[in-house]
Amino acid sequence: MAAGKEMVLYYQPESDRQKGNGTKAAKLKSVLVRMGVRIKNISQEQMGQTVGFLAGLEGFEEKEAEACPPVEEELLVMRNFSNSRLDELLMNLRRAGVEKIALKAVLTDTNCKWKLYDLYQELVKEHEVMSKKEQK
Repeated sequence: MAAGKEMVLYYQPESDRQKGNGTKAAKLKSVLVRMGVRIKNISQEQMGQTVGFLAGLEGFEEKEAEACPPVEEELLVMRNFSNSRLDELLMNLRRAGVEKIALKAVLTDTNCKWKLYDLYQELVKEHEVMSKKEQK
């Protein structure tokens, strides 16, 4: 994957927006803007698209909208971050008081081919496994 401008795909469930959780999204976006990171808001209707298409990668075309079950958790997918910039982003989010977003991923050569919904499901499984390990 060619290096380029840093980007974050951000999905916030409609239920969170309706509850007035806009402040969390506003804090998140403020951190990204200060860091010069491009943000792309993702809607439920886009969950059936490939991650590569949503992230603007060459060679990925928009697919016919495929309905996916509702996603009720936030999701953050990061593109073109070096390890140090990723650490900086996570530190800045904590400093800004952004509540933890459990489902996060870095765009890879593998997951860019997946539908965003499939990546979401994989992150949910990983998070459950990690949560069980932390409880031991």
